[in-house]
Amino acid sequence: MEFGIFSVSDVTRDPVSGETPSEAERIQGLATIAKHAEEVGLDVFAIGEHHNPPFFSSSPSTFLAYIAGQTERLKLSTSTTLITTNDPVRVAEEYAMLQHLAGGRMDLMLGRGNTVPVYPWFGKDIRSSLPLALENYNLLHRLWREDVVDYEGNFRTPLQGFTSTPRPLDDVPPFVWHGSIRTPEIAEQAAYYGDGFFANHIFWPSEHSLRLIDFYRERYEHYGHGSAKQAIVGLGGQTFIAKKSQDAIDGFRPYFDEAPVYGHGPRMEDFMTQTPLSVGSPQEVIDKTLTFRETFGDYQRQMFLIDHAGLPLKTVLEQLDLLGEEVVPVLRRELAARRDPEVPESPTHASLVRAKYGDEAPRQPRPRANRGDNVTGGSPYLDSAGGSGAAFGLR
Repeated sequence: MEFGIFSVSDVTRDPVSGETPSEAERIQGLATIAKHAEEVGLDVFAIGEHHNPPFFSSSPSTFLAYIAGQTERLKLSTSTTLITTNDPVRVAEEYAMLQHLAGGRMDLMLGRGNTVPVYPWFGKDIRSSLPLALENYNLLHRLWREDVVDYEGNFRTPLQGFTSTPRPLDDVPPFVWHGSIRTPEIAEQAAYYGDGFFANHIFWPSEHSLRLIDFYRERYEHYGHGSAKQAIVGLGGQTFIAKKSQDAIDGFRPYFDEAPVYGHGPRMEDFMTQTPLSVGSPQEVIDKTLTFRETFGDYQRQMFLIDHAGLPLKTVLEQLDLLGEEVVPVLRRELAARRDPEVPESPTHASLVRAKYGDEAPRQPRPRANRGDNVTGGSPYLDSAGGSGAAFGLR
């Protein structure tokens, strides 16, 4: 089981101090949070993608590349990368580059996003959101697996003899999660390709997320990737921790009450009862998180949202200390003891390389010399069949 934190990169007024951080303060603060996540022993850090205030993460690959250079063990991911409004060619290029710079310790989550105006900003029609997501990922999947791609679809200009560079590290694409809160077609897509499925698991009862996860697992088995229990599942979560339960409730209440998403809505205690929100002592957070396994069975990744709604940096770092020192070690031990031995671990770059190559050395693509016009010909790599335009993956 992997444990980590994810951020939506909101820049929100602190309702206690009345101060709103600048974008610069929030960017540097989240970099500090990401690095501290590694220091306290967490496995994963993920950041979302937004293109409007009050969010700052318009370029998550840039942010994650910086964090990769500041860390040694932490796996980096997104929450989410917009597969609808991003060109899949740019997604292929940017995240293959990040994969190289991070030494393979990255993956990414794809999603459609929840900001309606973003579609026309990037020349897209929100009414095509679902077919965009399906078609764009089909292209992205090919770009990472074929040296030369010919493509024609409904939502971008055709490609003729196109090579996405750099090729993935060791010629092994990054692992992909598909994130959704309500769309069975996205769960179906994840299952079809044998990818992971991530349920945000924040705003609704666990039973809501369970329907999609059960469907994904059933379809994963249907497509022959393994048994349903071998499907790769991730869950979100939301927590606020203090040594004493009442201190946690008192400390988080003003932030909950003014949160942009659910502020001025349900009582915090009702929200805690009805959703996965965990506010309390370390043991209370442990106990509630363990109920997720009772609902979903064994899964591979648990992510927590801890830095939103205007919480100051000092408080978030204290949350990380409690999460890394008192909560996650117990969860690791308890979940490992209960884990079905047939359930796989979360994929890593090393495990994907072993699955593809076994004991052989992985492919290292070396381009042919260009012809003076920045084009190498029909077959751009020395180990591919000359002039065929096909990718044979010879080593």
